[in-house]
Amino acid sequence: MQLAPSLHRIGNDLVAVHLVDTPEGVTLIDAGLAGQWNELLAELTAMGRSLDDVRGVVLTHGDTDHIGFAERLRRDHGVPVHVHEADAARARGEASTKPEWGRMRLGATAKFLWYAARKGGLRTAHLTEVETFRDGEVLDLPGSPRIVGMPGHSPGSVAVHVPAVDAVFVGDALTTRHVLTGADGPQPAPFTDDPAEALASLHRLEGLEAGWVIPGHGAPWRGGVREIIDAIEVAAEASGR
Repeated sequence: MQLAPSLHRIGNDLVAVHLVDTPEGVTLIDAGLAGQWNELLAELTAMGRSLDDVRGVVLTHGDTDHIGFAERLRRDHGVPVHVHEADAARARGEASTKPEWGRMRLGATAKFLWYAARKGGLRTAHLTEVETFRDGEVLDLPGSPRIVGMPGHSPGSVAVHVPAVDAVFVGDALTTRHVLTGADGPQPAPFTDDPAEALASLHRLEGLEAGWVIPGHGAPWRGGVREIIDAIEVAAEASGR
């Protein structure tokens, strides 16, 4: 679906992938689940684009529900996949952690796990090659995405600021839909390695001019960067984090 001129989305509030469309080509922010491949093809067609127009994938972090079809794009179509150097091993399947799941509701958790399994989440192909970046870099990709380090969810979690589409893509640095409880609204994301560090990292978004704050899970936020930070801190305090 088209969120705004030059800004598209596939997937849903459980797992989403975003496309930045410019005259120079298309940049993907994350690669979701392997089974969302056909949705990618359909959205590119609706945009008047093809896989040949995809210039790169920028991963907000290296978790399996964000790298789903990235290796297929890289291997079969020569699309480079970019990830923070601290999450490169994670994206290649060489490192992982086991963060606590925290609060859960049976129905919401079952829905997320069923969707992930149905969309290939149990057969994710890890990357065999990645291009690495560091905090503060501006990547030579359509939209000139700028990297904002957001460690906490994982060591190499980042936000990707794309002024060309008035958006900052935050991956799992925060969420607007808790996939394990079904709760909507701005809040800390589950499966986070270091929740305290993730909360502190939110302040790295301060001062960014972005009409859209777009997480990997949940609805895009249009209420302001400062406002979503405040809302998440209130939610974290209420939950005892």
